[in-house]
Amino acid sequence: MASVIRIAVDCMGGDEGIPVTVPAALDFALRFPDTHLLLVGLPEEVRRAVDSAVKTRPGVTPDRYTVVAATEVVTMDDSVEVALRRKKDSSMRVAAQAVKEGRADACVSAGNTGAWMAISRYVLKTLEGIDRPAIATSLPNQKGGATTVLDLGANVDCTAEHLLQFAIMGTALAQVGDLSRRPSVGLLNIGEEVIKGNEVVKQAADLLRASALNFYGNVEGDDIFKGTVDVVVCDGFVGNVVLKSVEGLARMLASMIKEEFNRSTLSRLAGLAALPVLNRFRKRVDNRRYNGAALLGLRGVVIKSHGSADALAFGFALQRARDAVTGGLLERTAHAVDQLTRSSRPAESDGSGDSA
Repeated sequence: MASVIRIAVDCMGGDEGIPVTVPAALDFALRFPDTHLLLVGLPEEVRRAVDSAVKTRPGVTPDRYTVVAATEVVTMDDSVEVALRRKKDSSMRVAAQAVKEGRADACVSAGNTGAWMAISRYVLKTLEGIDRPAIATSLPNQKGGATTVLDLGANVDCTAEHLLQFAIMGTALAQVGDLSRRPSVGLLNIGEEVIKGNEVVKQAADLLRASALNFYGNVEGDDIFKGTVDVVVCDGFVGNVVLKSVEGLARMLASMIKEEFNRSTLSRLAGLAALPVLNRFRKRVDNRRYNGAALLGLRGVVIKSHGSADALAFGFALQRARDAVTGGLLERTAHAVDQLTRSSRPAESDGSGDSA
């Protein structure tokens, strides 16, 4: 691990862009003095934002960050073709290029998901043995920990082999911070029984059972939040529906708590009495604290922040990047793919068996 962790930040990405990304990055720098930030974007705009933000953050000295110029911005409405082929000096592209050239250990963007995935894959390429990158994040569970779920939208149509690769990468991600763990893996299905699911899911289950992974078996949607397994694998269509449903539920619960608290004097008094419990609950279900999805399978650490992230949420995405670097995610993923891919296929016959 390098003594200084360098993170390239796409300052232009997201619904709000610079007003969120720059203050969040400087707050992150205050919290983690072992980091150096490459603030990528339109240089005059980034410098103005930095000059304004450091006035209230005197602890952030100029040696803690570098402004890296980009002349173009990928918007949330840009197609993948526009982002990849026409905007070759975008803040996204420059941030990913910094990782490829070794000037950064990780890169983070809150911008257009499809564009970020395409650019990262084009610039960094995939690891040997990985056909498609996958988007993975952690969701809170009732055991007090988090469940790693992937894919969350990068791959709508998947083969059984792709799901096996996702399980391998998810296992490596779940080991960040605890290399001694042997994470359990569940395959998201419509039931726990072996006969359930479509043909792709059934074939994936066969591959997982034959692999060296710690395969638990089929799991259902509620198992994600029960903490039944450490890693839950699914295709990107299903995973994205799960993620959006969770985000919607979290917003609804927060709104209901606020509405009930303001309903009457009695409700406010009861709310005040329950405030410590409510605050702990709100913190547990606050999806901002779980912001920052890893784009796994690439030759570099790439993190995707939610586009609507505020400064708090974007700060957690930056922390995910730092944790991935300090936890050796890239090296361990490459090793896991190399080792487990070879041992995850059933042994082939050498043709020496007795004839009938």
